[in-house]
This record gives sequence, C-alpha cells and structure tokens, in this order.
Amino acid sequence: MNAFWNRNAAYYSNADWRGSKELDGGTLYTQFSHFVDLMIWLFGDLKRVKGFRSNANHQGVIEFEDQGVVALQFESGILGTLHYTVNAYEQNLEGSITVFGENGTVKVGGAYLNEMTYLKAQGVKEVDEVEASSEVVGPNLYPGYQGSMSNHPMVYDDLVRLMHGAPTLLPLPEEGLRTVMAIEKIYNAIHVE
Repeated sequence: MNAFWNRNAAYYSNADWRGSKELDGGTLYTQFSHFVDLMIWLFGDLKRVKGFRSNANHQGVIEFEDQGVVALQFESGILGTLHYTVNAYEQNLEGSITVFGENGTVKVGGAYLNEMTYLKAQGVKEVDEVEASSEVVGPNLYPGYQGSMSNHPMVYDDLVRLMHGAPTLLPLPEEGLRTVMAIEKIYNAIHVE
C-alpha cells in the first residue's frame, strides 16, 4: 500500500486541531485511516508490525510524523507493507494497493485508489474486462492544498438513509474500532526517528 499525499504548512494552520498530537492523533489517523481500513478489510487484523516514522519536512508545524514505512504481518499470515507520506511536492501523488495472489496480480492506483493500473490474472485477458465504476470523483480543492477524493457527500447520504431505516453500505462501528486498533498497533510498534 502506497499513500503519497501533500499536506503543506497552510493545511495544518487552517484549523487549531490539525497537527496536534492530542486532537489530530497523527498522519495515519487524519490522512490515511481509510488506507488502513482497506488493508484490514482485505487481509484481516494485524499480528506483527515493524517499521520507522519521522518528521522530515514539518518540524515546528506538526507534533508527529509526516512519513512512515511499515512492514506488516496479518493474522492470516499475509505479509504487506505500508509506505505513507504527506511530503509529495505541491499535490497528492498516489494512493495505491498492489496485491500479489496465486492466480494473479492487481494494482489499483491513481491519486485516490480510483484507477485500475495493472491486472494480470488467470482467466482475464485485459484490464478492460474488469468492470470499473463509471463515476470518477475528483479531489476536494481547498486554498493552498488539494484534499482527498470528494466522496464525502455519498457517505452523508448513506448516513441519512440509515437514520431513516433504509439499507446502507456504512460499516458497523466495530469495523472502525478494528482500524483504530490497527493504527494504535502500528504507532506502538514502529520506531520514531
């Protein structure tokens, strides 16, 4: 999993909570929790974690890391890596996941995990054979920085449907807790440079 975004000093100065260890929590919580969500959803809970994190370009701006490299072992035995940073120059660069399986390899990439960039799988001839969403949502654009994919209105619509008793795609609270536990496991295990 690669998560290479840009969050400059202006981003962190736009709100008092941003960059605060107590109120923000760290880069994995604020910027990349959904990437951790995806890994947990696909591969299960974490068993072991090793890695490094540091603050390379945001000293005096944030109270935690702006980059990290993490090796992961899931309870399922699957091995993985997470490389994350908010130091991409001027704009978000990439959000991607590559999965190497016994019957194929797939990479979903783009700036927001929104493009099928590679697929070689048993029984599939071309990437075009994979059904993809026709609705591509661009990023939120803010003064001084580019935000994440602007799909939050879809989440809010789903929340309203849930409150009216309609079927929803929202995850259960327990799923969110699994992600929080995984992020805590990562932060407790990786070395701070």
